[in-house]
Amino acid sequence: MKVIIFGATGMVGQGVLRECLQAADVECVLCVGRSASGSQHAKMADLVHPDLFDYSAVEAQLAGFDACFFCIGVSVVGLDEAQYARLNHDMPLAAAATLSRLNPGMRFVYISAAGADSSERGAIMWARVRGRTENDLLRLPFASVTLFRPGAIQPLRGIRSRTAAYRLLYTLTRPLLPIMRALFPLRISSTEELGRAMLEAARHGTARPIVEAREIAALARGEVH
Repeated sequence: MKVIIFGATGMVGQGVLRECLQAADVECVLCVGRSASGSQHAKMADLVHPDLFDYSAVEAQLAGFDACFFCIGVSVVGLDEAQYARLNHDMPLAAAATLSRLNPGMRFVYISAAGADSSERGAIMWARVRGRTENDLLRLPFASVTLFRPGAIQPLRGIRSRTAAYRLLYTLTRPLLPIMRALFPLRISSTEELGRAMLEAARHGTARPIVEAREIAALARGEVH
């Protein structure tokens, strides 16, 4: 497979990049973002592109791929609905619309969030926006679209969040995470599990387009599709 990763510098993006680089069936990885991924490997390359809403200047470099992992997401803190929607709806849709046209056989894997509102009518703003993003992605002519809704995520293998508040939170809760995972195994995923599950979705698709937190570990083990 030839794959694209948007957001390879983020915590989820780092997790799926690591799994892709280790996978024998992944031939090459293109990391797209406003800055370089910071990783180096014989089968990966960076495409630094400052405007993540317009890909007309780099379309030739985005053709010929089998799968895309879109891992860019922005917290709702400090944003109104228009600002949040621009970053968590318009941005992924801009990339997806371009890729579906250039790569009609592509499998598109999107990191959403637990609690996304598919009805788009609920009282929680961020959940409505995430649900609208999911629905609009499903309308695009990809071979398949898989929408992951992880809950809490445990960073492993040296992976760290780029968000200072999240780094502090993970530092404070690190001693508790193994206990919490033992108590709530269906609500907490590791970056390793999430990366493997996303790669499985890119290989085979999934029976249902939405993958909830409780299903991630089983998908990572190749037990369900």
